Amino acid sequence: MTSARRTLIDPESTPFYHIINRCVRRAFLCGEDKLTGKSFEHRRGWIVDKIKALSTVFCIDICAYAVMNNHYHLVLKIDTDKAKSLSNKEVISRWCKITKGHAVATKYMNGETLIEGERLLLDGLLAEWHERLSSISWFMRCLNEEVARRANREDECKGAFWEGRFKSQALLDEQALLACMMYVDLNPIRAGIADTLQTSEFTSIQERITELL
Repeated sequence: MTSARRTLIDPESTPFYHIINRCVRRAFLCGEDKLTGKSFEHRRGWIVDKIKALSTVFCIDICAYAVMNNHYHLVLKIDTDKAKSLSNKEVISRWCKITKGHAVATKYMNGETLIEGERLLLDGLLAEWHERLSSISWFMRCLNEEVARRANREDECKGAFWEGRFKSQALLDEQALLACMMYVDLNPIRAGIADTLQTSEFTSIQERITELL
């Protein structure tokens, strides 16, 4: 029996997690499908662009990433201090960047008077959205759903694009964090899709090196 994701991700124990997510069927994120000769290289950019966009919405930092042929790696940090500092309006503003929000939240943001029932509803929504903004599960849901829709639309097909659940591993100390980031950085070289860190496309290590040059 599988465990609920919230029991596997506990920011009170550690804010750092290594995430792995894989495609199903004969799906590609990048590279070339040898059967059809079709290139899917551009899909790696979808992942990078989306994780960066989501990191500005969620209270989750991207420590490292590497996008491979049919899976990707992330090292994420839950920023609990940032989450605690969010005002009600910041919670609504952030959440509405990725969803339609709710009419009662729109009324509140517009400065309109709320009746008692609406205030109670808003309090419930704020608590729910606040929790989700520091949730790796919701971060991954927003990331994977968009990529799956775009890939299925491009492939002109329906059905699952990703495996049922992403894998998460808690990184309990600094040594584990550094070892995991090194593992993620070297993944393209071990897989033979890059010769050096500088040529490891769609990785955080290449981005860091470029910023130093």
